[in-house]
Amino acid sequence: MSDLDFVPLYVICGFLESGKTTMIQSMLTDTGFSSGEKTLIICCEDGEVEYEPEMLDQHNSVFCMLNEPEELTSQKLAQLDSQYHPERVMIEYNSMWTMEKLGGLKMPEKWEYVQVITLADATTFDNYMTNMRNQMTMPMREADLILFNRCSPEFRKSYWRRQMRALNPGATILFENPDGSTDDGVTDEDLPYDMKAEVIRITDEQFGIFYLDAMDHPDRYDGKIVEIVGQVLRNPKFPKGYYYFARPAMTCCANDIRPVGFICKGDTPPNSKDFYRLTAGCRKGQQGDQEAIFLYELSAEKCKAPKDEYVSFLSI
Repeated sequence: MSDLDFVPLYVICGFLESGKTTMIQSMLTDTGFSSGEKTLIICCEDGEVEYEPEMLDQHNSVFCMLNEPEELTSQKLAQLDSQYHPERVMIEYNSMWTMEKLGGLKMPEKWEYVQVITLADATTFDNYMTNMRNQMTMPMREADLILFNRCSPEFRKSYWRRQMRALNPGATILFENPDGSTDDGVTDEDLPYDMKAEVIRITDEQFGIFYLDAMDHPDRYDGKIVEIVGQVLRNPKFPKGYYYFARPAMTCCANDIRPVGFICKGDTPPNSKDFYRLTAGCRKGQQGDQEAIFLYELSAEKCKAPKDEYVSFLSI
């Protein structure tokens, strides 16, 4: 039973056979996502993959099929809410029904949009973009997550990522590979700094992007030299000759501010007040159970504090 005082609404968009039903089934069976909430699935097309009654019963879910756009009305949604009293709603939405239609509906009182996921079949994406660009791009503009599935190694992930970033700068963009793994499709050309430079200069505004990308792709920075601005902070757990080179970040709210950065080997004494411009070599190593980038001080000099106090984690 959900403790929420609202009903989360998830919309999974895409063309026919883009993987929407499979996506919803995987969400329902994911123990990290589902914990017994009564889920209403509203399917706005008749796809090739079906919801088995046994699976629906097992995951406390009910199913409603709408075959035509005219069936999707505010009155119909209110009726379903009254009939099933769902604790969560998932709409499998055919992009051909248009996002304008969905956005024009009055939702039941407690239903609140939580996430819009747009799926794209990588094997047909270029063809759809050429012949049905408006129908293809509108769901991308509204999405919180854009997921390209069925991605073979030869597909143009970086190019597609730049297309999607231009359409929707705030969306998370992921690519699902044939083995089930996912990646963000980021290449050196997508980054806002020059990865081919002898010294990669990271501006104050780019610190957060560098931090996140180095966490996700330590191989990319192994052996590189970077120049960044931050503070030299002491950590009692570090051995002598090591410090934490970091900047303060507001990770979720004003009450959750903490430094984010890198373990650095160097001679600069810790100082929590001054800022330094650090030139350092990057080396990949093991931090706990995951790979990470470590810095090795080449030079450090005091400099002005960044104009913006907190690190920004703007998407690449």
